[in-house]
Amino acid sequence: MAVIAIYSLKGGVGKSCTAVNLAWNSAVNSSRKTLVWDIDPQGAASFILNGDRHKKDRARAMIAGDIKPAKLIKPTTIENIDLLAADISLRGLDRFFFDLNKKKHMGKILTGLKKDYDRIILDCPPGLTETSEQILRNADLVIVPVIPSPLSQRALTDVQNFLDSRRRKHAPLLPVFTMVDRRRTIHKETLARHRKWPVIPMSSDVERMTRLKKPVGALSPRSPAALAYAKIWRGIEKKLAKL
Repeated sequence: MAVIAIYSLKGGVGKSCTAVNLAWNSAVNSSRKTLVWDIDPQGAASFILNGDRHKKDRARAMIAGDIKPAKLIKPTTIENIDLLAADISLRGLDRFFFDLNKKKHMGKILTGLKKDYDRIILDCPPGLTETSEQILRNADLVIVPVIPSPLSQRALTDVQNFLDSRRRKHAPLLPVFTMVDRRRTIHKETLARHRKWPVIPMSSDVERMTRLKKPVGALSPRSPAALAYAKIWRGIEKKLAKL
């Protein structure tokens, strides 16, 4: 079992689309029993996976231990993918973790989920917060979507410096370029400096998936974006095998 966090200090970098598409590759191409845990109060991954909003906002109550995860986990229309959906109550999650002051709390929840899943994909909220500290501490691998621009790369550097300053062992950070438009000079120049980083091209298929609520692998399996996500997933599986 492995926990894969999709995380970025910045918002608007394609984080939720990356989470959903990697989960689809995990479930369909690797036949892994996969859980998508949406921890971002915006709930974009939950929306794409057609997750029904809870009758009451209960996502934070589950994390607090007041509700069993099994009561909130629902199957999706995609075989092998279950969803632990987000709701607006997660806006107060940072305060909860701050008051709790237990750095291993998220790890205990994940340990309880491990017996039922091969892969857990975490769609994380942006920012460097109490919540992100819990996630970065307990993930096996952290995928960091990066738009090829100076500010987005600076955000990645800030996260790496923060983790290094803690002087604790943490999960490997794997940057992935997203929303890449090779016609733009700044994108071409940035890609040239980081030739080994995976690339997800700017694609209408990625934009369509949010409207049609389907991963690009299901919408357009031979498209450049679908092939790119599949390649990244194969790399993730190889990386996990070595850890």
